[in-house]
Amino acid sequence: MRIVIILLILANLTLYAYTRLDTGNGEAILLQDQVQPDKIRLLTPQQVAALGPGKVAALADVCVDWGPFGDSERSRVLAELEPLALGRLLTQKRVELDGGYWVSMGPFPNRGAGEARSAELRRQGARDLTVVDGPRGQYAISFGTFRTEVAATARAEELAQLGITLVRVERRDQPITQTVMVVRDPPQPTMAKLRELAAQYPGSELRVGSCERAS
Repeated sequence: MRIVIILLILANLTLYAYTRLDTGNGEAILLQDQVQPDKIRLLTPQQVAALGPGKVAALADVCVDWGPFGDSERSRVLAELEPLALGRLLTQKRVELDGGYWVSMGPFPNRGAGEARSAELRRQGARDLTVVDGPRGQYAISFGTFRTEVAATARAEELAQLGITLVRVERRDQPITQTVMVVRDPPQPTMAKLRELAAQYPGSELRVGSCERAS
């Protein structure tokens, strides 16, 4: 009986020593084999975007920012995205930019004259325009504010195709507020569609990165 007890004690001691060795050096060796810091490389947003729609869609917790857009473009962009049925995957954020460009017509001596001209322009097919206060008590028709001169010029050319001339593209020194569309974890077809749409909006950019944490 005493021999059996001694054997059991020896067996337990052997098992204890084995488990301690395994969880100590054993795990360290396994981690050393699995984790190789010199082979880990973080990708920039541009490198992530270059992976292609399929690989971007396979990443987790990734947000795609598309924009920025002025108020004149915002409604059109939302209409473009509506068929994708993004639901809660789509959010909007307002960003303030240092300066930009705007497309305008005027000045007009009073708001009534500006509104009358706006009605004529709408009948010609113009959309997303508004009458705004101008200097020295005058008024102007604004066709939107844009982050880049390229985007503003594209808007002026769009109006020219409708026969609307006498518009100006001007630099704005004061900050402008615009909208960025944010799509969280976009499926592959959505990512491909965003790239297609971005090419149709000069001055807009697609940026891929980690989603912002809610405050």
